[in-house]
Parts: sequence; C-alpha cells; structure tokens
Amino acid sequence: MHNHVRALGLIYLIYHAIALIIGVLVFFLLSGIGILSGDVQAAGVLGLIGTLVAVFMAILAAPGLIAGFGLLAQKSWARILAIILGCLHLLEVPIGTALGVYTLWVLTHEDAVPLFRSY
Repeated sequence: MHNHVRALGLIYLIYHAIALIIGVLVFFLLSGIGILSGDVQAAGVLGLIGTLVAVFMAILAAPGLIAGFGLLAQKSWARILAIILGCLHLLEVPIGTALGVYTLWVLTHEDAVPLFRSY
C-alpha cells in the first residue's frame, strides 16, 4: 500500500498543479486579449476577470497540493484531508471521479491506515 499512497500523493500534486497552471494561463490569456484590443476599459475588465479566475483556481488547488505533500510525507492529517477531497472529486466526471474512487480505495484500505499513525 505504501506505493499506492505515494502514487496518490503524486497524482494529487500533478492534478492540482495543472488546475493552478490553467488559472494562470486564463489570467494571461484574458489580460493579453484586453491589452491587444486597445480599449482601456476592456483591458481593465478582462484583467480583473482573469485575476479572479486565477485566484479562484489557486484557492481550489491549494488543498489538493497540501494533501499531496502530506500524503508523500505520510502525515495523519493528510489522509483525512485527502479523503474529504476524494469525496468532493467524485462529482467531477470523469477524471475527478476516478481520482475520488482511487483516493477512497487507497486511504480506507486496512493496510494503509497504519502508514498514517502518528507516534
């Protein structure tokens, strides 16, 4: 189970890093479109929307990145956080659902529980 926990931690880091990167790309795309339009008001509005999207994506990605690092370090709090996030990922069809199912299978398995015991 140690390998599954490590793989799950890496998957969480990659999955949520991609979400963060998408937010940053949307920011640059919208800001660039606003600047290229030549309209000051459009540049301001698109820049604001891009910023809001990037911040929103960062807020959504942060717990997953924290859980990923915690799973790699086998912290007991990371198991609980990842189980909660796994339940939320079940609603994100199809990739999030697969991640949620894998999360719940790995972290509720009887062989995985001892890996997260804090002494």
